[in-house]
Amino acid sequence: MAASAQSLASLLANASLDDPDQVLKAANAAIKKSKADLEAHHVKIVALLHLDRFDDAVKVFGDVPSLHDKARFEYAYALYKSGDAAKAVAVASVAGVQTSRGMKHVLAQAAYRSEDFPQAATVYRELGRQLEQDNEYDLRINSGAVDAQLEWSGQGELAQKKKPGREDLEAFETAFNAACGSISRGELAQAHVCLKRAKGLCDAATNLAEEEKKAELLPITVQQVYVLTQMGKVDEAEQLATTIPFADIEELSTRYIAQVNSIAASKEHSNPFLSHRLFHSSPQPPKTDQHFSFQTNLLRQDEYVLSLLSQKVAGVASSTEKLISASPAPSLSPKVNTAAVLNAAAHARNVASEKAALRELLQLLEKRPNDVGLLLTITHLYVLTGNYAAATHLLESFFKRLEQSGSASDLDVRFAPGLVAILVSLYAQQARPGASKSELAKAAEYWRKPHKSNTQAPSKALMVAAGTALLDTHNPENVIAAGEIFASLYEQDENDRAAVAGLVAAYSITDPSKIPSELLQYLPDATRLISDIDAAGLEDAGVTLGTLSTTNLQSEAQKRTAAKPEAPKPKRIRKSRLPKDFDPNKKMDAERWLPMRDRTYYRPKGRKGKKRMEGLTQGGPVADEKAAPVAGGPKVGGAAAGKKKKGKGGKW
Repeated sequence: MAASAQSLASLLANASLDDPDQVLKAANAAIKKSKADLEAHHVKIVALLHLDRFDDAVKVFGDVPSLHDKARFEYAYALYKSGDAAKAVAVASVAGVQTSRGMKHVLAQAAYRSEDFPQAATVYRELGRQLEQDNEYDLRINSGAVDAQLEWSGQGELAQKKKPGREDLEAFETAFNAACGSISRGELAQAHVCLKRAKGLCDAATNLAEEEKKAELLPITVQQVYVLTQMGKVDEAEQLATTIPFADIEELSTRYIAQVNSIAASKEHSNPFLSHRLFHSSPQPPKTDQHFSFQTNLLRQDEYVLSLLSQKVAGVASSTEKLISASPAPSLSPKVNTAAVLNAAAHARNVASEKAALRELLQLLEKRPNDVGLLLTITHLYVLTGNYAAATHLLESFFKRLEQSGSASDLDVRFAPGLVAILVSLYAQQARPGASKSELAKAAEYWRKPHKSNTQAPSKALMVAAGTALLDTHNPENVIAAGEIFASLYEQDENDRAAVAGLVAAYSITDPSKIPSELLQYLPDATRLISDIDAAGLEDAGVTLGTLSTTNLQSEAQKRTAAKPEAPKPKRIRKSRLPKDFDPNKKMDAERWLPMRDRTYYRPKGRKGKKRMEGLTQGGPVADEKAAPVAGGPKVGGAAAGKKKKGKGGKW
């Protein structure tokens, strides 16, 4: 121990805080003398981290496993910076280890980079509770980035902010993250405003050198090109893209996206073969600067689309088939389902119509019956051809198969919020509200129960829709279930107005005493609700404000029911269809289109007419008529069979 302390003292004596190279040389010299000197190894790792030699630092930890516990913070940081974010999360979140503020920062950033956005959001909330004033700005920047990623990954209900606040537009970093959050929610106009604000703030920043400003403005401009393209302002996007110096963008992931977006916004690249070549000439980012999953999926989709446009149909069909077969079916993975849609496009590339494409894809569905992407493609084609019944039957059959399998993963797919929403939309298109409510209730019941597979929070939009549908049924059991749904949503977010409204509506029917007193402040004041009602006018119209009993209410309802409906207004007939001698004051005969003998007011005259009328009356005597021949019947002779017809002019 004394030797170790002496060697460390010599290291510090020969080191300078501003010279990590000298520290590294001294540490290596001490390690040569004693390879078991943990202090020297620790100093070496810190020096390597200061020199941005993260891979070398990770190698030292691999050579000296005993340093893992001694220098856990440095180990997690080295793993994160070397591109192994998932392992950094595992090291930083070891149970039973006292977590410092610095370790929490590393854990949050590593979770963000490994795309565990819910964990990153949780850690940043914990850091916010023990907030230091100096770090408030950094936390707001990182929390805004996490919120945007939660929206992009389909977990927007976990985001802390749903719209930019005033404080988010005070600095260009927070304004840029606010724009990213707006893009993830599809609010392109709001994103455009935030990006313009971020650009202005960056230009006006006094604490940045000109080179730093240029570096910060490039990602903002790249994002602007994307937003303008999505808004349909292609000319403006193309003009802006020409001002981007791609070679000056240091982050290769951002440079790659910038070049791809410039191809999408350029009219010069209308030649698909040229676009395909430019797309594949973009630089690939290194391991430490990889795209996020949603970006990778979009870029892969762009690659497949360009290949289809370049007549590389067989190649797209083959590569997407490999990707689909490598994943178990059914799958909710965007990567797999996007590949399935493009695989369907490759198979139906040369067909002339939607119906021909349907015939082609239905044969493919027989080979891959649990392919969600292919199934949704066929459903969409059914909708395009107006065959909603077939689309509904296709989804219902798929859901039934998944329910019968009993597999937990299959049931997660069966009750996936997106798929449930599609079926409910089809029911709504066919005016089947009962089926919609039943489907939403089943989905809500599934996600409310704990399962091994559904560890994530259920979709807020699905639960709100299910609770609302259950309330509309006016069934006591359904109303109770709706109250439980809205109660769970209220526990997650006490400021959620949908949860508050649903909870009050459900409890007001089942048990008003259960309504929390703090929720009553959300209810609108009764005087405000009736402020636009003219009581005197209602009284003049015959409405009384006296107390009505249940019997009175029932009798009033019976009176309204028994009242004769008003006669319908006569249909207006154009003058061109009226006869010349038409008299508007004379009522037209409603039965004028019927033969005279079929009219209700017809009364025949004379003895013969009355007798003829009796024969036409239903239930009257039937005249003796000649019977029609019946096949296979024997001829039977009768009393009149032997009579001969009287000859003309003869005598009896």
